[in-house]
Amino acid sequence: MILVGDVGATKTLLEVGTLREGRWRPAFGRRYGAVDHPSFDSLLQAFFHEWVAQRRAGEEITRACFGVAGPMFDNRVQMTNLAWVVDGSAICAGFGIPHVRVVNDFAAAASGIEMLHDADLVALQPGEPIAAAPRVVIGAGTGLGVAYLIWAGGGYQVIAGEAGHAGFAPSTLEQFELWRDLYSRHGRVAVERVVSGPGLVRIHEFIERCEGRPAAPADELRVSVTPAAITHAALQSGDPLCVRALDMFVSCYGAVAGDHALAVMARGGVYVAGGIAPKILPRLLEGGFLAVFNARGAHSDAVRKIPVSVVTNERLGLLGAALITARR
Repeated sequence: MILVGDVGATKTLLEVGTLREGRWRPAFGRRYGAVDHPSFDSLLQAFFHEWVAQRRAGEEITRACFGVAGPMFDNRVQMTNLAWVVDGSAICAGFGIPHVRVVNDFAAAASGIEMLHDADLVALQPGEPIAAAPRVVIGAGTGLGVAYLIWAGGGYQVIAGEAGHAGFAPSTLEQFELWRDLYSRHGRVAVERVVSGPGLVRIHEFIERCEGRPAAPADELRVSVTPAAITHAALQSGDPLCVRALDMFVSCYGAVAGDHALAVMARGGVYVAGGIAPKILPRLLEGGFLAVFNARGAHSDAVRKIPVSVVTNERLGLLGAALITARR
């Protein structure tokens, strides 16, 4: 049996199963909130307690792979937005699993793209795909993840890093004012300080300040305002401030995705993954995302030929982790 995990700063998905004939077949799975556990080991202990209670006789976990939100070194990830360490060697020793691999969460997500079905994707732009051309996988959630898929040796090879922590580049005057506001409060403005769930809250608070409303403390987000609340108010109630915040978020998201698509001329496709995109899909389909994505100056016509899809399957990272484990 294989254990796979998608370990994020807000939630963790774990599944035990097998990979047969190119299809992941889960036998047992659980979803956990990060706030409920002081460490990944604590969460894993809770999962094993539940799995052991219902597993069939003779079932043993022989391999595991965890996609974890943070940079990976020496089979170990110190998470960026959560005070957890996920250490493959320590998990081998502590839980008796012979082979444990720890990878960046978007290395897993990118690996899972080939496991998706048509029903897992919603096209924003059909484009004109080219076989074996580069692909980009990008996704906003608690942070922002990015990975490239580059064709080499008869298949796609994953290149994952920490592009969410590159500098944010404003593409409009309003975004420049947002950058200046955030810089005055936080210093250097990384992309995920804007394009993420907390980033949506920061954009909302920036708009409130522009309207003369009281400002939150410089290093805090107002706990009463959440990404989900802003999204609901924008999409369901038409709240003007929330609509403005969501539209600016979508514009920033499209600009960042377009930058990465242009960087590798991703004619193999851009896949917008992560937890936020499916929740704001109606807004993404309205065209604001693509308008900025395609605004690439001399290369705008070329970028319009790049296929762009939203991944609606939240188990993308699990599928990729299963594939990585089976191949290694």
